[in-house]
Amino acid sequence: MTSVFSRIAGTGSYLPPRRVTNAELVGELTAKGIESSDEWITSRSGISARHFADPGVSTSDLAVAAARKAIDAAQLKPEQIDLIIVATSTPDMIFPSTACVVQQKLGINNGCAAFDVQAVCSGFVYALSIANNFIRAGQNRNVLVIGAEIFSRLLDFTDRGICVLFGDGAGAIVLSASAQPGIVASKLHADGSHVGILCVPRAAGAGANAGSDFLHMDGQAVFKLAVQVLEQVANETLESAGWQSTELDWLIPHQANIRIMQGTCKKLRLPIEKMIVTVNEHGNTSAASIPLAFDTGVRDGRIRTGHKVLLEGVGGGFTWGAVALQM
Repeated sequence: MTSVFSRIAGTGSYLPPRRVTNAELVGELTAKGIESSDEWITSRSGISARHFADPGVSTSDLAVAAARKAIDAAQLKPEQIDLIIVATSTPDMIFPSTACVVQQKLGINNGCAAFDVQAVCSGFVYALSIANNFIRAGQNRNVLVIGAEIFSRLLDFTDRGICVLFGDGAGAIVLSASAQPGIVASKLHADGSHVGILCVPRAAGAGANAGSDFLHMDGQAVFKLAVQVLEQVANETLESAGWQSTELDWLIPHQANIRIMQGTCKKLRLPIEKMIVTVNEHGNTSAASIPLAFDTGVRDGRIRTGHKVLLEGVGGGFTWGAVALQM
């Protein structure tokens, strides 16, 4: 029996039009009596700007805009998509899934399955791995995988240590069945003992006792754990793929903090020039960050056919994972 593999057929991304620079955000904080500066933000995170969605714009709106570009790049029609997976921590509503809303907005009426994945900043890596397994099993041929977030609505804009780090956006990939290997290996992990260091502790329907609507993060604990697990899962995935780190053409890590990203690059003995960096312009867009960076690299010509790419993410849960793929 002929083996079935999955390959990247098309990519797309979308950022809300409103670009918020550090200077603009610092001005808003200063007006509230909160001290900050462009230098303080940049030196700690590498972030210079981020994009915020306007009121009335939903996560599915961002997802659909990115998805249309990915479907066009794959030279497919929407009705040829036979599975939709959306990675998000900011769904349009508690239910139905944002994936079903995306399906409706794209006009896909073929009855294909659609569901969300919730692994926070690791969500896209989780979703891509799931999509690969569906294709390898022969169940699907063209899977739309989306990471989309509106994190600006989870931020306490009196907390200068957190509100400056995040942004909104969406990225999408069409993964298609192929006779040639594309995704070569993937590894996923979680450790629920770290639930409290990165969370939004609001419980649905619990009223006044539900907890905070705002993102809570123990920055030092997250930094320490992220550096550790990203190195481990990168090496684990490379070993499974049969690759050496020096063979990689590109590393695309979750775009959370430039210091974490540089640390991972150093541990893998990769030159910084082999890492796709968009955190400076996008901020941390959670599940959207990896596909946003991926699409940026594809569209500016850096990522090309034959290139070996490693994607890796880490997020609340605590979750982490990596995917090794060849273009």
